[in-house]
Amino acid sequence: MGLLDVLLGRTKPVPPDLDRLFALPSAAVTLEAAASLTPTGTGAVCFASVEGAAFDDVRREVRALLGADADADAERGAAGVEAVRDEYGYSWLVSRRRPQELADLVGDLHTVNSALEGGGFGPQLLCSVVGFRGGEDGERRLGLVYLYKRGTFYPFAPLPGEADRRDNALELRVRAVLAEDLRIEPDLGRWFPLWGAPGL
Repeated sequence: MGLLDVLLGRTKPVPPDLDRLFALPSAAVTLEAAASLTPTGTGAVCFASVEGAAFDDVRREVRALLGADADADAERGAAGVEAVRDEYGYSWLVSRRRPQELADLVGDLHTVNSALEGGGFGPQLLCSVVGFRGGEDGERRLGLVYLYKRGTFYPFAPLPGEADRRDNALELRVRAVLAEDLRIEPDLGRWFPLWGAPGL
């Protein structure tokens, strides 16, 4: 970063640190104790849609790395890794595990992010999300979202049965609860809603 950048107030972007994803299992313990929210077993990596042979190669590599074949999926009782596209045109690589296998799920998300980054698709990576459910009424939904380009997390809590409304009170409570476990995104303007995200 040069003197002109300092004078003009420009900052150097934070390099992604995918190892921060490995803090999620300990954060989940805190979240269950404080808010009765437990993992759903579903996590996903979101990226701007890309096409072509190079991306197909990366997707095959990811599936091979994660053992996403029918036998492995049947053995672990999960649907494995699948590619989906949402109504907004974003692509997701979704991993499903048993709810108690959060550490394995986080490993899957790390592998997917690393493979996409290594395949030259780092600029297209947007975020990763891990789903949680529960709460006092058992109906609350929460996603812990990792912003790839910021290296930070934020909570996203869509309201059950409500179209495009979120539970801001729960999000702020989770921010306070997880402040010691995760690097929380300080700019609330970057807490983007992920309507229809897999696992939520």
